[in-house]
Amino acid sequence: MNNKANKILITGGAGYIGSHVAERLINSKLKIIAFDNLSRGNRKLINKKTKFIKADVNNLRKLKKVISENNVNTVIHLGGLASVAESLIRKKKYYINNVLGTLNVIKACDKSSVKNFIYSSSCSVYGNVEGNVDEKKKPNPKSYYAYTKFKSENLIKKFSKKYKYKYIILRYFNVAGASNSGKIGEIGNKNDRLIKNLAIQYFKKNPKINIHGSNYKTKDGTCIRDYIHVSDIADIHYQCIKYLNKYSKSNIFNCGYGKGYSVLEIANILKKMKKETQINFMKKRPGDVGQVKANINKFKKTFKWKPKFNSINKILNSSIKWEKKLNHL
Repeated sequence: MNNKANKILITGGAGYIGSHVAERLINSKLKIIAFDNLSRGNRKLINKKTKFIKADVNNLRKLKKVISENNVNTVIHLGGLASVAESLIRKKKYYINNVLGTLNVIKACDKSSVKNFIYSSSCSVYGNVEGNVDEKKKPNPKSYYAYTKFKSENLIKKFSKKYKYKYIILRYFNVAGASNSGKIGEIGNKNDRLIKNLAIQYFKKNPKINIHGSNYKTKDGTCIRDYIHVSDIADIHYQCIKYLNKYSKSNIFNCGYGKGYSVLEIANILKKMKKETQINFMKKRPGDVGQVKANINKFKKTFKWKPKFNSINKILNSSIKWEKKLNHL
């Protein structure tokens, strides 16, 4: 791959996943432009070698200008809102940011140098599934957030021929952890991410873990999720750029490890580390599905790729290490 010829625009480039993707691509000598309104992103996460543009994805004129002036050939669209609970309350906000925002990024590719479009979708588009789900499963979004992701997927497919780009849609399962570099990780104390919350609680005298729902149709009654390390997600984006440059073929891939952990299982890992941890069972959250795990056969066959951080303990320990650094910033 001719890295000098690759100029990448990352929407949401100052966010949790976007900053990790930027770091991975910069390590491969790619030129990165991060486009972020900083509503959820953070300046501390922006790599020094990244060209940063503070702007919103709903600013079509700005998007077009940035793509044109920088001769961007690959767009990685990560900009958007990602809380299932919030999406049910603030539907209009999620529609504007996630659906109309995606449509704007797509429109900005018209009559441009963009040939590749990589989109961060979500396993939530599948809804509630038994066992491991593959990409052939018909989407059945249960939350409004999932609906906005599914709607965005369809827009990307619809306009790909008209605007002459090839796409890869990545359906993330639960992304967690922090970079080995120690420079980036998840910022913020108020969120609904389990691993992040466990890392926060690790440093408290009396840790408390709230588990939402105890009567799901799972082995222990709590939700089951497939967790993937953020650094592996970042590397997947690099593999996708190489794939698109080589084959110029659109595709959809699941991004997980194919292994499910229940919320209670993971909470008990913290309890083993800190015996004083208190586990509280709360009401179910609207929009949460009981279980979802990735069938990753298609991805493995296509990329011959092996994850480097395929361990729930590596994921949790990297989060704790990052949280320790955050406490001393």
